Amino acid sequence: MTTAPTETAAARGGAAVPLSRNRDYNILWSSQLMSELAMEVAAVAVPLLILARHGSPLQLGLASSALAAAHMVAVVPAGMLADRWDRRALMLCCQLLRVLGMASLAGALLLDRYAFWHVLLVVVLEGFLGSVFDPAEHAALPQVVPPDQLSTAVARNAARPYVATLVGPGVAGFLFSALPLGPFLTNAVMFALSSVALYFLRLPRGRAGTPDGAGPPDADGAGGTGDADGTEGADGAGEPAGRDIAAGFRWVLGQPVIRTTMAWMMVTNLVFSALLIVLLAMSGEDRVGPGELGLTMACFGAGGLLGGLFAARLHAVARPPVILLGFTWTAALGAALMAVVPTGLPQGALLAVMAFFAPLANTTVLTYQLTVTPDALRGRMSGVAGFCSGGAGVAGPALGGALTALAGGGTAAVLLCAGCLVLVALAATASPTLRRFPAPGPRAS
Repeated sequence: MTTAPTETAAARGGAAVPLSRNRDYNILWSSQLMSELAMEVAAVAVPLLILARHGSPLQLGLASSALAAAHMVAVVPAGMLADRWDRRALMLCCQLLRVLGMASLAGALLLDRYAFWHVLLVVVLEGFLGSVFDPAEHAALPQVVPPDQLSTAVARNAARPYVATLVGPGVAGFLFSALPLGPFLTNAVMFALSSVALYFLRLPRGRAGTPDGAGPPDADGAGGTGDADGTEGADGAGEPAGRDIAAGFRWVLGQPVIRTTMAWMMVTNLVFSALLIVLLAMSGEDRVGPGELGLTMACFGAGGLLGGLFAARLHAVARPPVILLGFTWTAALGAALMAVVPTGLPQGALLAVMAFFAPLANTTVLTYQLTVTPDALRGRMSGVAGFCSGGAGVAGPALGGALTALAGGGTAAVLLCAGCLVLVALAATASPTLRRFPAPGPRAS
């Protein structure tokens, strides 16, 4: 979020194959892509359905809040499940349940038995299952990718959400216009295909590290304690769930680099989420047309996708502190310029530049996290990270709305967001941890 990749490579014999021919990595990548596409489709289709059925703004808000609440409630325990249970089985179970949820909604629409409580139930189920799936997928990545290819795999994964962001909303609008049940039936099919792919996924059975005793990596890169074979307590079997979750928090808080980068990314995501809402408010004030507004937001997805495609190459040639501090100052400068450029596409161009560097920063941080975290703790580390980023995603839009109201206009609110990002950049530059962010190396078995 390693011993498992080294063991996997050795077990399968010889030099590692390129990622393009790594069967299990491609299965994992494609299954998550289908999940993310389905989530983007649902994010547009559910509001369209509620509005088409004469739903109220309160119902729209309830559906959005229910999704966020389900995610926040589930994500930390989900990390514990990813460390305790078979990760492949856990992911497969989640996808099959998602098939049932989406298929039930499509069936209800086919039979003309729409009910808001049913939509709300499916939304909560989706939020919960998505939160359970993600830590298992993150923790499984180093099990199918050798250490020397991990940063490249993470960079390719970083491009994946932007593909979903670009494709999903348009597909949802087209399908809903043709047939209201279309997006939900399509989602059920995508989750079913993801399930079929995961059925053929192969993960190593053994895990290394310990859930409770694993400490920071030693000087030679080894981490944790346990039996001589490194497997004692690897799955946390027999331990209370609360103790397992607490062990994950203790380990994350005990790692200065992981702790600092999680705090940095949480604050950055909080301000950036607020900035997006402020930009939408500014566009409304200046009466930007729906078409131009859609293209403006699409610039964000395009910039992130392009950044994801180049992230692996840039990560290989740039030092980690340069990447992290460079991204922070680029975001602060981009936000400041948004206060003076016209609304619409000029702001979209700045969004694209900011989004271009986001996958590179994410790749740097996540590669380090996955490399130094013992396999038996990766799920919980991912759960804690998901809780922090999810909290920022929930609070950010509310912060953006509050800033716009308090500042009396979008321009002043953008300047406030830019000021916050400058403070974040100054704090990051002053942080010894970020200035000396280490390049990850392979862990000993």
